[in-house]
Amino acid sequence: MRFTGTDSYVATDDLNLAVNAAITLGRPLLIKGEPGTGKTMLAEEVARALDMPLYQWHVKSTTKANQGLYEYDAVSRLRDSQLGDERVHDIGNYIVKGKLWEAFESEQRAVLLIDEVDKADIEFPNDLLQELDRMEFYVYETRQLITAKHRPVIIITSNNEKELPDAFLRRCFFHYIRFPEAETMAQIVEVHYPGIKQSLLKSALETFFGMREVPGLKKKPSTSELLDWLKLLVAEEIPAEALHSKSPGKSIPPLHGALLKNEQDVGLFERLVGLSRRGR
Repeated sequence: MRFTGTDSYVATDDLNLAVNAAITLGRPLLIKGEPGTGKTMLAEEVARALDMPLYQWHVKSTTKANQGLYEYDAVSRLRDSQLGDERVHDIGNYIVKGKLWEAFESEQRAVLLIDEVDKADIEFPNDLLQELDRMEFYVYETRQLITAKHRPVIIITSNNEKELPDAFLRRCFFHYIRFPEAETMAQIVEVHYPGIKQSLLKSALETFFGMREVPGLKKKPSTSELLDWLKLLVAEEIPAEALHSKSPGKSIPPLHGALLKNEQDVGLFERLVGLSRRGR
């Protein structure tokens, strides 16, 4: 059972090695990297490549660790008791299974994605240590011990919004997805847009990487934004010559709204263009 990428996901050798190392060790794979580098998609593609079911737990700022295990719906039970519903006598009817529970009881080995773990409270990762170590947890309301039938492949993503606890980091295999170089990016584009004109691709990549190098940029354009931009360029039949790929500070690329996502960055490029024109 080895991951080598898929026909729709270009994975570097280092990333393949990290995925397979985590599977061999039976440890969670902690993935960091810039937004848009395919961290969340990795779990989907690992599940597809290894023919495993996928359970996705998307973490929010209000998410608590116990929600991944289960939740007791006391409000529904109170309402049913007032209505005289017979279901009220079995507390198990009001236990809502979380994504960890679903992955633990899967009949075949599964992939469990814990997405953007750093969005939650700082104690969130530590609250999951025992469950991820022992692959079991206790349901106090029903007095059940839930044990994983198969150890799931756990992929945890982080956008580095906050530091993760050392105790949590020690239990993970870590990999940082570096932003793709031009050659790898061309391969990614080819997967999504096979047969794209090479002249357009070359000019677009030069413009894209040139924009990322502009000092003071608040949000650098990412892979997903490049793909959106290329889709628009093809749809609008924008020629490669219109991109001015070698002069990112002397003109704003056409359809730049797919690449620049805030007014500060648009204003920065407008000022650079103004300075360039006055300097002629």
